[in-house]
Amino acid sequence: MPEKKQSVSIVVPTLNEERNIGPMLDGVKAQLDDLYRYEIIVVDGGRGGPSKDGTVQIAKRKGARILYDYNGKGSALIHGLNSAKGDVVVMMDADLSHEPKELRLLIDGINVGYDVCMGSRFIIGGGSADMPFFRVFGNKVFVTLVNIIFGSNYTDMCYGYRSFRKGVAQKLRLREAGFGIETEINIKAKKAGLRIIEVPSYEKKRVSGEGKLRSFNDGLAILRTIFKNIGN
Repeated sequence: MPEKKQSVSIVVPTLNEERNIGPMLDGVKAQLDDLYRYEIIVVDGGRGGPSKDGTVQIAKRKGARILYDYNGKGSALIHGLNSAKGDVVVMMDADLSHEPKELRLLIDGINVGYDVCMGSRFIIGGGSADMPFFRVFGNKVFVTLVNIIFGSNYTDMCYGYRSFRKGVAQKLRLREAGFGIETEINIKAKKAGLRIIEVPSYEKKRVSGEGKLRSFNDGLAILRTIFKNIGN
């Protein structure tokens, strides 16, 4: 009797990613086809409502399961992570900045025994083509703060390419609706005593459309996330 393939869930928040979502999903499927049973969950929407372009229609044609969430990126990710059924659950962005070829490394990180596997742009083999100096500096400040306060050893903080063992994301009881979600994951995973590993990841430039990150406001949100989790 043939061995049952491992199941993988890919969770992708989207908002007006019409020109990126098709190639992004094609890349994901090319890496997972024939190796895994998998589902792709696209969680569409922002605070102004659903995508106003063809993002959802294209994702449906590519076989994705569509959910909707209108409360921010973090809320969309929580919705998708809580709905995922795979043995391994991967969160990634829709803008083609995350390399689908790295999926197997993120999956393998879970398969060798870790609970959370986080892509890092700041270890050997990682990097970024889309990170100006002020973002590098801000990320370093956040990483240093979290490592000092919570006794962790992270090298990257605000990067959304990561994987989880089944059920782990739900156990973290995530609450951040906005761009503080990655920082909340890092903090709560450390506080929960989970087995965590970072693996190298290379961030490419967004191919099309406007990025949703607003450096100053989202930086403040990340700081609030750090301090509200002290002592909880």
